[in-house]
Amino acid sequence: MAQEPSSPGGSLGVKAVDEVQAMIQKSLELPKVKLLRRRMAEAGCAVKDNFFRAVVCQGRKGMAYFAPGHGIFVCSNHVRFQDEVNQLIIHELIHAYDDCRAVNLQWNNCAHQACSEIRAGHLSGDCHFMRELLRGHFKLRGHEPECIRRRVLLSLFSNPNCVGSAAKDSMEDVWDICYNDTQPFDKAP
Repeated sequence: MAQEPSSPGGSLGVKAVDEVQAMIQKSLELPKVKLLRRRMAEAGCAVKDNFFRAVVCQGRKGMAYFAPGHGIFVCSNHVRFQDEVNQLIIHELIHAYDDCRAVNLQWNNCAHQACSEIRAGHLSGDCHFMRELLRGHFKLRGHEPECIRRRVLLSLFSNPNCVGSAAKDSMEDVWDICYNDTQPFDKAP
């Protein structure tokens, strides 16, 4: 696997694959990550450290992704900070957990994907007030559900099965049940 050169002082702050892999290893020590991995193991889907890989992503807009049967991939050419990697690992682990526990999860199904995206957005802290502020979204009340909805739709729009109003309709159809499903946590962290 080719590595991109590191440019710590560069304008983009692009990280080499090995630097991001080291950041991933730090993320694996977080209590929330340890809990998610333990709960996956209890559900019959133990994940080893090699489940998490830093890669150079070509043509991908996101910063990380979960590939069922293959693991979690963090795009070294899109991340800059440890906090980003931490957040991405937690978010993608929630997708992996959903994939593990669901009997018939179909990632190309708009409603199934929407549900997992709602859960990952809600349970990972993706839409924490400070993260939203750094993204340029300033709202004191109701920012978290609004942020989750916005980010779910962005993800669904990349699914060719979610054209037209299908993305929004699917998200709204599953919103209540998926937003309130806090597994594997006792309550939303």
